[in-house]
Amino acid sequence: MRTIFLILLVGLLPVLAGAQTKSFKIKGTISGLPDNTVVALYMDDVNSEPIAQAKSQKGSFELTGSVTDPYIHLLTYGDKSKRLPIFLNNDQMVLTGEVSAFPKVSITGSSTQNDFAVFNTQFAPLFERLQVVAGQLNQQGASPDQKLRDEYQSLIERIQTTIDAFIAERKSSFVAPFAAMVATQLNPDISVSERRLEMFSPEVRQGYFGTMLAKTIEDSKVGAIGSEAIEFVQNDPEGKPVSLSSFRGKYVLIDFWASWCRPCRMENPNVVRAYQQFKSKNFTVLGVSLDRAKDAWVKAIADDKLTWTQVSDLKFWSNEVAQKYKVQSIPQNFLIGPDGKILAKDLRGEQLIKQLEQLLN
Repeated sequence: MRTIFLILLVGLLPVLAGAQTKSFKIKGTISGLPDNTVVALYMDDVNSEPIAQAKSQKGSFELTGSVTDPYIHLLTYGDKSKRLPIFLNNDQMVLTGEVSAFPKVSITGSSTQNDFAVFNTQFAPLFERLQVVAGQLNQQGASPDQKLRDEYQSLIERIQTTIDAFIAERKSSFVAPFAAMVATQLNPDISVSERRLEMFSPEVRQGYFGTMLAKTIEDSKVGAIGSEAIEFVQNDPEGKPVSLSSFRGKYVLIDFWASWCRPCRMENPNVVRAYQQFKSKNFTVLGVSLDRAKDAWVKAIADDKLTWTQVSDLKFWSNEVAQKYKVQSIPQNFLIGPDGKILAKDLRGEQLIKQLEQLLN
């Protein structure tokens, strides 16, 4: 589950602001914790300054402070190698357990943390299995086993259904929009996220994860199916500027990728196959690379036989086209119609072939 936390948290910390004036208190008793051990609360793995800390005496400690928004924090002790995620609100909590089983300590006194514990219990096994299946699919390349593909899709559907049930029971819980944020990574349908956001109480919608979900929804409308593709100009490997509008009148697949991206390189043969099959039918590809080294970019183009137009500003994740299209992961693509409107997005393997067959055959 820590992977899920990092996907959502690293690099996304805002300047939190809110109207809460209460404070939190965590009274801990950890059997086996040596005297004078530093116990601390951090906002994440990145920030070096704790928001609260204390030294243990006879296994006990007390942490106090306040948060402006309920948010996932990390409770650590000693060298910080042991970390316990806590969905911290301004509650009075009691923490008990043994140092040998630190991640499994009991936390009482906070309904927010209780909901977070339920989330972990319900979803950790599902996400762990999803990661295993996804890894197996990636290893199989362009011809994955159908049973694995079916299991992957079934897991995604089960997670979505379980999240809907979780949210329906916790409309006033600050954990609910966190669960909805996790779900957005598995379902790009904006209408689903909007429906979930509308279920939350006003206070929850205005909290950190509620605000993040609203922003994600708004950002996702950029590049939405049916909208006008955003114009851009970027240089090809020879330094010649290429505009998206220069392809008007054709079906164009804007393909975001990079030489260092293994899933992209695994998907490239599928894009090559689609290009070869449909290039004579008013279809082409415009590759946008998130590379930062020109030599690696050009070598990958040659190695993967990407014979269509390629552009990049060599700014890595700060690629200006990727930022315009709100690209946060690759490979990602947008299929543009002759009129410049987006027809489809995130087409992979057979999905891409089938979509082009429907349009061009």
